[in-house]
Amino acid sequence: MNLPNKLTTARVVLIPVFLLALYRGYWLGALIVFALAAVTDALDGHIARSQGLVTDFGKFMDPLADKLLVTAALLAFVELLDVPAWAVFLIIARELAITGLRTLAAGKGVVLAADKWGKIKTVTQMVWICYGLVMGFCVENHLVRGGAGWGMYVVFQAGLVLVLCTTLLSGWNYLWKNRSLFSQMK
Repeated sequence: MNLPNKLTTARVVLIPVFLLALYRGYWLGALIVFALAAVTDALDGHIARSQGLVTDFGKFMDPLADKLLVTAALLAFVELLDVPAWAVFLIIARELAITGLRTLAAGKGVVLAADKWGKIKTVTQMVWICYGLVMGFCVENHLVRGGAGWGMYVVFQAGLVLVLCTTLLSGWNYLWKNRSLFSQMK
């Protein structure tokens, strides 16, 4: 197993560690684990492309690892940070729709690589999740009070709106750019 695939596998292995830290109230530990996992996302693809180490395993597991990591955080945020379940549903629905589109494309011999909107979506989601973990840490440890705590929550909610917009926009972009695949369906 090459280095990029090891990094992708490490990201998947870090998910239960992240969730364990989060549900035990170790917000800072969860942030560190999540950030480390997010960094492996940037590294594995870069290393694979620059060193010619792209594999079928990596093509399959890299996007799946990203989706599992983000979904784990989002589902935890429903419970721990009062993120609306409908918002998480929209994000997960987009991910499933694009995964389905990629599967359809692969069946026709077409590879749908991540485009700039997909990358913007991923970065936006990961930054917002990190912010949520920082906010949880600050609130849990009484580092913010009154207006400052409320201000952090407002920024968190505004971040959620940004995440929803970039997620849905990138999903629409993928579907629109590849609409010809749907007309080829039998």
